Amino acid sequence: MKVTIRSCANVLVPVALALSLPVVVSNRAADDWPQWRGPNRDGISAEKGLLKQWPAGGPPLAWKATGAGDGYSSFSAANGRLYTLGARGGTEYVIAFDAATGKRVWETKNGNRFNNDRGDGPRGTPTVEGSRLYAFGASGDLSALDAATGKALWTVNVLQKFGGSNITWGLSESPLVLSDRILVNAGGPNASVVALKKTDGSLLWKSDGVSDSAGYSSAVIHEAGPVREAIFFTSRRALGIEVNTGKLLWSYGNVANNVANIATPIVRGNRAFVSSDYGTGAALLELSQSGAGVTAREVYFTKEMRNHHASSVLVGEHLYGFSSAILTAMEFGTGRVAWKDRSVGKGSLVFADERLYLFSEGGVVGLAEANPAAYREHGRFQIATGSLPTWSHPIVTGGKLYIRDQDNIYAYDVRAK
Repeated sequence: MKVTIRSCANVLVPVALALSLPVVVSNRAADDWPQWRGPNRDGISAEKGLLKQWPAGGPPLAWKATGAGDGYSSFSAANGRLYTLGARGGTEYVIAFDAATGKRVWETKNGNRFNNDRGDGPRGTPTVEGSRLYAFGASGDLSALDAATGKALWTVNVLQKFGGSNITWGLSESPLVLSDRILVNAGGPNASVVALKKTDGSLLWKSDGVSDSAGYSSAVIHEAGPVREAIFFTSRRALGIEVNTGKLLWSYGNVANNVANIATPIVRGNRAFVSSDYGTGAALLELSQSGAGVTAREVYFTKEMRNHHASSVLVGEHLYGFSSAILTAMEFGTGRVAWKDRSVGKGSLVFADERLYLFSEGGVVGLAEANPAAYREHGRFQIATGSLPTWSHPIVTGGKLYIRDQDNIYAYDVRAK
């Protein structure tokens, strides 16, 4: 497969080094899934002892429940509970379920329902940190709640506060929670990215001079020497923001499209992988400390991995992800394609215990090897679906595979017997 190399225009802004701010997912079990894409925002579960081959018809159904409401939000999981967002009537809710039974524990209003011809309701996933839960709704309502009771501690509508406008298919970001602050792509004039204080939602900083409207992506953390940055994928570009001050460190626009930038960046060491669909492609960037700043150099650009609504996972030296509708294995460092397969059809995926868990937008669920040698499938089944695509991403936690189709939640027992 041909890999095209392009030049990279970098933006470097000096920045003073301040305190270190870790991503906080404390007070959790080893197999919890406390935020979007799991403990490290990379779609990878640390669980072991799971089925390597599914029986005909799929793994046993532990329980099925309703009550998640309308929307495409995925789940976070901690302390025996599942957390998500959903809409009923004209209202959006943050909702907690018992992970063992599917029983609804509490629900709390979180602003107005988002309406759209591609499916109503919220899209983001809550972040659990200690005794608190942080949720970002499709209409811009960012809330802190007590994770045990659902009591709202504070709420800020970031569109109203920072003068941004909602995007076509609704704000879809899952908030990035650090030790004392929350970072979101608010999309306001000179406030594209903002940091809010965890205790009360007050402003710590805004990215002055950066006015990109929001993308549909969620941010990740990267450290280049002593410099700590959050990597965002806005409507216009991928960029690095210093987490203590909000200073722009670098930006890269070749990978952005004019429709929807959705996939979460993938970081390993000093390299970041960013991808989008609509005919665009993906880039691997080398991120290097330069004085008190960071520079970004393009290693390669390729059209062989065009992530649409789902992100890839990096296992070993290979990325596995849906390039538009085709499941693709691609070498991370070079962009060389190992194989392509139609698999379960266009969808999303996560990784746990040597296997890829695949969930197509047509309701097909599959299990396959994360193996660069070839596509090898180890079971599949189909859930009944409605008129909307199954765009909620799966999670694997506590020995169970959890999937959602709008109001419906399915929990499958995937432990090896």
